[in-house]
Amino acid sequence: MIIDCHGHYTTEPPQLARFRAAQLERVGDPSLPEAALEAISDEEIRESVEANQLRLMGERGIDLVVFSPRASAMGHHVTDPAVAVGWARASNDLVARVCGLYPERFAPVCQLPQTPGGDLGDSVAELRRCVEELGFVGANLNPDPSGGFWTSKPLTDSYWFELCDALVDLDVPAMIHVSGSCNENFHALGAHYLNADTTAFMQLLEGDLFSRYPTLRFVIPHGGGAVPYHWGRYKGLAARMGRPPIEGHLMGNVFFDTCVYHQPGIDLLCKVVDRENLLFGSEMLGAVRGDNPETGSGWDDTRRYVERADISAGEKAAVYETNARRVYPRLDAILRSQGR
Repeated sequence: MIIDCHGHYTTEPPQLARFRAAQLERVGDPSLPEAALEAISDEEIRESVEANQLRLMGERGIDLVVFSPRASAMGHHVTDPAVAVGWARASNDLVARVCGLYPERFAPVCQLPQTPGGDLGDSVAELRRCVEELGFVGANLNPDPSGGFWTSKPLTDSYWFELCDALVDLDVPAMIHVSGSCNENFHALGAHYLNADTTAFMQLLEGDLFSRYPTLRFVIPHGGGAVPYHWGRYKGLAARMGRPPIEGHLMGNVFFDTCVYHQPGIDLLCKVVDRENLLFGSEMLGAVRGDNPETGSGWDDTRRYVERADISAGEKAAVYETNARRVYPRLDAILRSQGR
């Protein structure tokens, strides 16, 4: 079985974008009526995924996608908590509907209603609603709600403990995933995302979060940012700073996906990082769309790179399936209930 741990609903019906536009317009002019989401039919949802995600899943042999709202649209830089809650609920409810229509093809992961420096109570409440009431298997956690200005405390700070408590209590992992960039120095897809992946790893290296939360699990996407490609730097910094070796300090709790869009990158990722810490992911219909003219295949068709990587059949099975089932136990329970 092939499980893609990193998919976003980037082909939503246009009603969702109109709802967001109305929300933001009202932020600028509170005299406007409160935004309301127009009705979206099941048929519109089916049309949005059958010609897109489901088609590509069939072509690429992907059985199931762990599916969350569009990351670049989470918009956590907007400071109004009520707006954040309304947007997260609407986005998550729509993802839940997709997964309800295709329960054997998609498993839901939620967006949190974060705001820059804001109280995390709303995020905990939405996480619990999604997991306990809607059957979600994980969450996306933004370490930089400011959108590229990094005004938040590091992930190891007590500010985050309330949310970590809930993740551990619910036994769900969080994917570290920023949203759009508000800083003109950082292109969202080419810089901000990868900066955040790298920064989160370094924050975890400097701190002791997992001594407090030994079962907390984070997935760092996009192949881990710069980390696997500068592995010696991080091992060396750990030694220089008197931190424990990375392997015991972090790698029981931190996992990387395979959203790396060329063969040499996947080869290095598989060589440097223990295969038990790799989850297959493609971010299909995400950051990099279209075909690579050198190969004729989609840039985000990462399965072809994993297939060609110099790892054993057993290691590929772990990357494709068993690691995801271990990191996402609620996903494993869903699959078992389906006889898979």
